[in-house]
Amino acid sequence: MAENRSAERPWLSAYPPGIPHEIEAQALGTVVDLFERSVARFAERPALTCFGATLRFREVGAAAHAVAAWLAAEGLGKGDRVAVMMPNVPACPVTLLGVLAAGCTVVNVNPLYTPRELAAQLTDSGARALFVLENFGHTVEKALPHVPALERIVVAAPGDLLGLKGHVVNAVSRRVKRAVPPFRLPPEKTGRFEAVVKAGRGMKPPTVTVAPGDLAFLQYTGGTTGVAKAAMLTHANIVANVEQSRIWFRASEEDADLSVAVTALPLYHIFALTACFLFFFRLGGCCLLIPNPRDIDGFVKTLSKTRFTNFAGVNTLFNALNNHPKIGNVDWSHLHYVVGGGMAVQSAVAARWKAITGQTILEGYGLSETSPVVSVNPRGLKDWTGTIGYPLPSTEVSIRGADGTVLPFGVPGELCVRGPQVMAGYWNRPEETRGATTEDGFFRTGDVAVMTPDGQIRIVDRMKDMILVSGFNVYPNEVEDVLATHPAVVECAVVGAPCPESGEMVVAHVVLRDPACTADVLRTHARASLTGYKVPRKVVVHDALPKTNVGKVLRRALRDGAA
Repeated sequence: MAENRSAERPWLSAYPPGIPHEIEAQALGTVVDLFERSVARFAERPALTCFGATLRFREVGAAAHAVAAWLAAEGLGKGDRVAVMMPNVPACPVTLLGVLAAGCTVVNVNPLYTPRELAAQLTDSGARALFVLENFGHTVEKALPHVPALERIVVAAPGDLLGLKGHVVNAVSRRVKRAVPPFRLPPEKTGRFEAVVKAGRGMKPPTVTVAPGDLAFLQYTGGTTGVAKAAMLTHANIVANVEQSRIWFRASEEDADLSVAVTALPLYHIFALTACFLFFFRLGGCCLLIPNPRDIDGFVKTLSKTRFTNFAGVNTLFNALNNHPKIGNVDWSHLHYVVGGGMAVQSAVAARWKAITGQTILEGYGLSETSPVVSVNPRGLKDWTGTIGYPLPSTEVSIRGADGTVLPFGVPGELCVRGPQVMAGYWNRPEETRGATTEDGFFRTGDVAVMTPDGQIRIVDRMKDMILVSGFNVYPNEVEDVLATHPAVVECAVVGAPCPESGEMVVAHVVLRDPACTADVLRTHARASLTGYKVPRKVVVHDALPKTNVGKVLRRALRDGAA
């Protein structure tokens, strides 16, 4: 039954004209092939801009080849894992490409990790080397005693590759090049990034053959719901998703000649890695690297003096920009399109964003396990829909019940995905891999969704975040979307809490623009749009909500804090 339904693929009839149903996945090669082709084709085009300086494709290529040569000279090659722990500074994408060109596997690491988290990820991945921004060297120092297998550490500075001195970077972005916390790392293991690049330029390139099935990234996931585990993403997974996205957005190399993509989401997160950096590197566009998007003042200042054409963000980032007093200084007139993902975009945020920028947010959906894009709304969409659009070419989806049966249109169930972008499995976790895969080879996302008759998908919520009130399902996204329309609410998150009468109750955590707003006011507002059991029983006011590295609200932290 699942096979018959998946073969129908109703979304194909709704595809915009000219969009093929399939991609030629076998002919795409590897991420290294993508890198080499783009450096050769677009040598003189700008590839990366940061701190007011620009690197061209040939400069990125030369530096990445130097990193690859140095790694090979250090004895690292096919299959070895190399961790990269940097925000969006030029050394980060250059290192990513260099590691892949050496035949190694990239282990993306959140720079904000604690020493315990860092040690756990380095140990789990078996990383032999680590590239880290100097601002986080103190974390590495504390983690190092617990990671004896780590052989080499390369420390980068924010202005590396740009010819900028520390005080210049400091003047441009005080929070990235802040006073670096002191740290001491073993000198026999440690070198500076600029020295590595300089040494690598004089070395022979690695003699390694990278195949599409080779492991490109260990992308750790699960931070919002439990213990992190690594999705194994092959070169074939990544290049397939880049090609699927290129076809869907009808993007061409000619159009990308003057493209500048605002890259504020961190490159160690799969959304920015594929949808911003590798997507635009494939096309010959330029990525405007934003090292610290949490510095909204600095971010808006950068946008105000920069011409840009593409923007990718998450709901919290759109909301923060919407509420900035100087957002009116930004010129949005050159925008081609705006993509939202990573978490549900709220209707109030989308409406205000369009009023400010004139652009409709094209909401999409993806996960680390799917490289990441599964579906997205089509380019040229007039109004925000609240759906995550249609599955990309060569992608199959189905909505399934607890027993694995495919559900009818409009009935909520677990969203399941099959396609060339779906991971090879979880690193060293065969049982979890089997548990996340259906008998007919679909990946179980853990998200509750419904499908419309024409194949559009609407995410209802995470299965693990659902609240059960007296036997009734309450989906936090729905309650949050209603609360966010109140003018006093800056941002909100809804979780469940134990309740002796109903099993669980709905608890709203809010950040308020108007401190005079009361819980009763918010409950009255919610009651106008929600049935009684969905209305928050309790409202907790915060100065800020806890978030992941990409800006997704950590509901788990709110639940744990309440407990």
